[in-house]
Amino acid sequence: MLQKTSLKARTGGQVLVDQLLIHGADTAYCVPGESYLEVLDALHDVQDRFTLINARHEAGAANMAETYGKLTGKPGICMVTRGPGACHAAIGVHIAQQDSTPMILLVGQIARDTTDREAFQEVDYRAMFGPIAKWATQIDDPARVPEYMARAFRVATSGRPGPVVISLPEDMLTEVVSVADARPYTATHAGLSPDDLNMLKTEIAQAERPLLLLGGSGWSDESAAAITRFAEANKIPVTTSFRRQDIVNNLSPVYAGDFGTSTAPSLYAHQRDADLLVVIGARLGEMTTKTYTTMQSPNPDTRLVHLYPDADEIGRVYSPDLGVAAAPVSVAAALDGVDLGRADAWGAWCEKLHADYLTDTEAPNGGEWDLDMGVALAQLRDELPDDVVVTLDAGNHTGWAQRFLRFGRPGRIVGSTCGAMGYSVPAAVAASIAEPERLTLSFVGDGGFMMSGNELATAAQYGGRPIVLLFNNGIYGTIRMHQERDHPERISGTTLQNQDFVKMAEGLGAHAERVTKTEDFAAAFTRARESGRPALIELVTDPEQISTRTTISKLRAAAQKKVDADQR
Repeated sequence: MLQKTSLKARTGGQVLVDQLLIHGADTAYCVPGESYLEVLDALHDVQDRFTLINARHEAGAANMAETYGKLTGKPGICMVTRGPGACHAAIGVHIAQQDSTPMILLVGQIARDTTDREAFQEVDYRAMFGPIAKWATQIDDPARVPEYMARAFRVATSGRPGPVVISLPEDMLTEVVSVADARPYTATHAGLSPDDLNMLKTEIAQAERPLLLLGGSGWSDESAAAITRFAEANKIPVTTSFRRQDIVNNLSPVYAGDFGTSTAPSLYAHQRDADLLVVIGARLGEMTTKTYTTMQSPNPDTRLVHLYPDADEIGRVYSPDLGVAAAPVSVAAALDGVDLGRADAWGAWCEKLHADYLTDTEAPNGGEWDLDMGVALAQLRDELPDDVVVTLDAGNHTGWAQRFLRFGRPGRIVGSTCGAMGYSVPAAVAASIAEPERLTLSFVGDGGFMMSGNELATAAQYGGRPIVLLFNNGIYGTIRMHQERDHPERISGTTLQNQDFVKMAEGLGAHAERVTKTEDFAAAFTRARESGRPALIELVTDPEQISTRTTISKLRAAAQKKVDADQR
């Protein structure tokens, strides 16, 4: 049924807000600015249908919008003012681009008659965001707002999802026009043809040791369940890309681990042993290939099938034996119920990979460290609800969550794959505001918390109740690890002098406490859950325990061994 159009006279700002509603948007994250006052004013009239959340920093607002896009599959909407506001929000656009997340950033802009005069806060956003967004544009004619917004929603969600940036001149937003609304958008996705499906089945069926690698965005709960059924029925081991462990339940007998920053050495060995790698939805980038070392470029030694929603990504680094432009949902639906008749042949291979995953994620023995988060999280993981949302920052501290927690739908893991510090707290705030009754856990280091921890105040204002697990070891841990590996005992720029995180969090409206011993963590976590407020648990960890797999002393010893070998 065609939508009835309206030719009522409206400002450009009112037309824009009407388009947001038509296209199904219900939430936006912002820091207000005078450059888009007309949009803010128009939103005042639709408060019963639209939620506007004002964050404490534009980077936080952009990260919240990106998180919304990850969790819902709909474009997350962020609104910021010109110049500094847009610059602060750029990190969220970069994350959305590398994570393939649908997002629309609306930027207030200078008036059209002051362009190219270096007016107050003037920036050319087409030039600024062009390299890191799917589409960056400016709307100069309010009569074209419906056209541009419909295209923005389609571009953000079709093919490989990603961010769109739209500049809105302030005088365009105040101009009155009579224009028809657009129809609600529909995303366009590539799918498998019957011939594609037959070739895919043939490739898998003739393999002796097939391995699936799932990742990217666009996986619904239904498609995740469908691909799991296919893998389990055929006993094909499944791996996931960096921070996409929730696609397949980690306790499924087919799950073999993830390729990221906490990958088990045994999984890399299994990847070398596989004679077919089927990649669905994931890019073959630096994380999935261990900095392009696990496969030969451009022609891998292992047979390769790559199914990805954007044809331009297929063959970018590695030439596949079969490459098909197809969205994960269509691939999962096509494979659901397919029996290749090789389950008996692949059973032992699959069982071995899952057993090695379980071994690698067993709880540590404990006792070496006053606070061992491997032990603490292994004790906690069976108590977490199935729908828990875990948000991750950048840094070595996330290795404890990635290695020792279990993931699977309807639970979600939400983290930046581009290594952006300051992401986890805003992400957790957005997730918890959207569903306050759903447990949301934020993993963040002391460095990352100081970049965005102020967004706990946003959670308190809007009723969010995330629990922030703040790993405090007094250093920028990942950089110190690399520093000790390459320049042992030459510490430079990686030490932090931290303040009282508990008092900071309490001042922002959160329940807060400090934990220094493993045995105290569980009770502190229970108190945080029961507080009914945003909560922070400061975890005082030993910097010597630099990651889940090594220590600073071991890094220094390895570095010295290399020096000795070079001198011989």
